[in-house]
Amino acid sequence: MAEYISAEGLKKLKKEVEHLKTAERRAIAERLEAAKALGDLSENAEYQEAKEAQSLNEGKIQDLEEMIREAVVIQKPTGTSAVQIGSTIEVHSRHGDETFTIVGSEEADPVGGKISNESPMGQAFLGKAVGDKVEIKTPGGVEPYKVAKIM
Repeated sequence: MAEYISAEGLKKLKKEVEHLKTAERRAIAERLEAAKALGDLSENAEYQEAKEAQSLNEGKIQDLEEMIREAVVIQKPTGTSAVQIGSTIEVHSRHGDETFTIVGSEEADPVGGKISNESPMGQAFLGKAVGDKVEIKTPGGVEPYKVAKIM
């Protein structure tokens, strides 16, 4: 499944993969060598832990590389009259004015104003225009919002 991500987010993923392939692999290899030096590998907890760390690291590398291959880079929409992935919007709510950016789920940070396109809130705003009202069902009840600006 395609994962929407910003160019900045894609760059971070690539940097993380590079770190896992170089520094992390090197550190695990050193742990394995140190554990081998202790002798009998069948009862060597340090060796088993290092092998497990190696397996987890390789699995994470595979997951991130797949995510990178399937990534759809979000282009900042320009001159659009409807909310899209990548749009930054200003909304009015009973809590005052709020600003959100619609991002892919991998980069979602609700506290930082980045909401996922897959979240109920993100889905409610997609396709809306300035002046449109939406009601979002939350655990605390239904929250009304009005799209004030698409940036």
